[in-house]
Amino acid sequence: MSELDYEDLGLVAGLEIHQQLDTATKLFCSCPTELREPAASTRSFTRYLHPTKSELGEIDEAALEESRVHREFEYLAYGTTCLVEEDDEPPGRVDREALETTLEIAQLLDMDVIDQVHVMRKIVVDGSNTSGFQRTMQVATDGVIETDGGSVGIEDLMLEEESAQRVEETDRGVRYSLDRLGIPLVEIGTRPDIRTPEQAREAAERIGMLLRSTGQVKRGLGTIRQDVNVSIAEGARVEIKGVQSLDDIDDIVRNEVRRQVALLDVAEELDDSGASVGDPGDVSEVFEGTDSGVIRGALSGDGVAMAVPLYGFDGVVGREILPDRRLGTEFADHAKRHGAGGIFHTDELPAYGVTESEVEALRDAVGAGPDDAVALVADDPETADIAIEAVAERARTALSRVPEETRGANEDGTTRYLRPLPGAARMYPETDVPPVAPDPTAVETPELLTEKVERYHSEYGLDAGLAEQVAYGVYMPLFEDVVEEGVDPTLAATTLESTLTELRRDDVPVDELTEEHLAGSLHLVDGGEVPNEGLDDLLCALAENPELTAREAVEREGLGGVGESEVREAVVEVVERNADQVENEGMGAFSALMGECMGALRGKADGDVVSDVLREEIQKRA
Repeated sequence: MSELDYEDLGLVAGLEIHQQLDTATKLFCSCPTELREPAASTRSFTRYLHPTKSELGEIDEAALEESRVHREFEYLAYGTTCLVEEDDEPPGRVDREALETTLEIAQLLDMDVIDQVHVMRKIVVDGSNTSGFQRTMQVATDGVIETDGGSVGIEDLMLEEESAQRVEETDRGVRYSLDRLGIPLVEIGTRPDIRTPEQAREAAERIGMLLRSTGQVKRGLGTIRQDVNVSIAEGARVEIKGVQSLDDIDDIVRNEVRRQVALLDVAEELDDSGASVGDPGDVSEVFEGTDSGVIRGALSGDGVAMAVPLYGFDGVVGREILPDRRLGTEFADHAKRHGAGGIFHTDELPAYGVTESEVEALRDAVGAGPDDAVALVADDPETADIAIEAVAERARTALSRVPEETRGANEDGTTRYLRPLPGAARMYPETDVPPVAPDPTAVETPELLTEKVERYHSEYGLDAGLAEQVAYGVYMPLFEDVVEEGVDPTLAATTLESTLTELRRDDVPVDELTEEHLAGSLHLVDGGEVPNEGLDDLLCALAENPELTAREAVEREGLGGVGESEVREAVVEVVERNADQVENEGMGAFSALMGECMGALRGKADGDVVSDVLREEIQKRA
């Protein structure tokens, strides 16, 4: 597919970056910020959530639509779960560590910190928060970052609580885990200054680098999420939620532009043909005795088949607007949002057990001609009625414009409908948490990762590639700590970035290794208590027995170093055992005997020491 002219189309995009902070406790309570497996849950409880009016007496449209889907929310609790997380007790004060990290981020983004920070409630009734709202606060405004495509303004920096983690859909609603709820989260919103997909990705990469420069952000899947706002001149603003990978951002922007261009083409075609949308009606009689399993299953369970005539839509509902995404897919997203499994439409029928005669009878039942299309939903009466009306409303929108809406990112770079765009009506003040007066002078501006790479190269002598690996790696804070404590930088860097990678490839469970394990092991090797050659064995022992300390593992596995006399004794034994080879080859036997000596010493001696002793013993006999 050819690249579009984004300037001609009037592309405008902005980013919202959500990053979890790596604090010891949550934002409004003292619970830990560690994630656990749902199986570790000790109990659960359920809630039903309903939207409330803002301080202006208005109800947010997105919250209202969410509430139309009646669902039970189950929450998995743990041994550390507190009353604040359950919304049975008012929140505590804002976590100081989280606020200080947010102020560091504000400095890196060249932002103005607000004199007094007020906590607000943002209505969220999708079950992701036990209270029905998310607590959020604006900390700074008016920043800027630079990209190759020009400056991108940073509109605001928010500190807020992370939502509960969605575990699975249930028969009655959704199951959430409370371990993630309340983890401090910063949200960085750019101005709509982005003009190309490539600039969107570059801006996100720049912000990500600045965040990691603090050394106080969580790493790993799900700890950072990117939302992208996209519009074109004749289209509409669309917010795309949940872009997990930086590699996907440019594809997401590119595909959204293509989607909007395709929808504008559809609207123009429908307008030219005088298309319109009729009223939904019950067409259950058409499908009495049908061979369609989906429709038969719905009708046999006291369900109904509801259909809406789409006059002038023939051939358009099945039109591809992106690979594997059609206008009918857009309609189906709205039906699914209201509980239906999907829709049928005449551009894809007869199929799925629906016969040609049933299609003709369906057209007759709703008064559709050969130039028209019909969309159909089969489900229980309440779901079918709401879902078919949602399809009809989306079809009416298709007649004239691209709808403003919130969409979810798919793994293939496309998107799906989630809900209407939220508005200001979902925000109101939090009365349980007092305002905070932040002091930006109390924190220092962190060193950028790009600056760390240069310093590691010039000060520690690491090659450029290894320096970049360490600076951008998850173990960067640990590297800095152990080097400051006296550990050799090259030893620390190669262990954290190369040795651990090699052990992981050998299926060693390195994820069991804690920072205490790694730091302890590096100190023992650097101090000469464990030879370099014993480091791999030590890390393997700790990974298999994570309850041990590094020193305990050395003692249990016998990994401590040996003295020169023991080294010489082992080397002499190897040399004498291979006396004929030494006599015939002299120093040519060195490589083979070196491996045998190291094996005999089981990694308990430094390789340089063994090498020196072996050379001496060979020379004595040569």
